[in-house]
Order: sequence, then C-alpha cells, then structure tokens
Amino acid sequence: MPTWLKVLLIILLVGILLVVGVIAAAGFWFYRNKDVLVAKTKAIAEEGRNFGEKTDNQGCVNETISRYKADPGFTSAMSNIIFMRICLDKSRDTPGFCDDVPKQREFIKTAQWRKEQCQQAGLERDSHCQNLFTPIQQFCEEKSVR
Repeated sequence: MPTWLKVLLIILLVGILLVVGVIAAAGFWFYRNKDVLVAKTKAIAEEGRNFGEKTDNQGCVNETISRYKADPGFTSAMSNIIFMRICLDKSRDTPGFCDDVPKQREFIKTAQWRKEQCQQAGLERDSHCQNLFTPIQQFCEEKSVR
C-alpha cells in the first residue's frame, strides 16, 4: 500500500473518531442537563403564555425584541423564539398584523422581509436576528388557514 494512501486513511480514521467523540460528548451533556433544559423551556413557555394574555400580537413582538436586545446570542434567540410563538398564540389580534408577512415558502420575499424587520429593530448586524421572526410567519400562516 502506498504511503500517501496510509496517511489518507489515518486522517480519515482520526476525522471519524473526532466526529463520533463530539456526538457522544453532546449526547452525554444533553443527558446530564435534560432536566434543566426542560424546566427552562417550561418557564419560558409560561412567561410567553402569561405575557400574551395581557397584550396584542405586536406587543409580543416588541417584548421579544426587547428581551433579545438585553441578552443577544444563539441560546437567547432560541428562548425568545419559543416565547414569541406562545405569546402570539395567546395574544389579542393586532389589526393588519399579518398583512405584509410572506409565507415561509416564499424564500426571496421571506429573506427581504426578515432583513427589513431586523433593520427596523436595530439588529441588522446580528446574525441570529432573522430567526426571531420565524414565529410571526408560522403564526400568520396558521391564522390564514383557520
């Protein structure tokens, strides 16, 4: 067997072992922290439910953006997406709230709309901002079906 092939096989084997190790470590971490994650998700859901009962659709969006600005980042974005989605479901209707919201499968319109939303929120440089607006599209799509 040529030397270059041996080196290539060793590199491939080390790469596979690293991937398996990372997956195993992530699984172990999740297993050890699942109770905390579940409790935190339930707390966020309860906050969204309580806030939504006292406001309208736009109030949910404003609160989510405010919360995210106070604590930006990936995990905060995920928490705030959950918060907004539940808040929107419990909140009062805001007239015209869904009028300009594109459907999720309208990829070009979605990209432009989300970019505009981030600019309006003052978060155009934040890499997680556009994900914050996914619950609005889901909410408006579901609302149009009902």
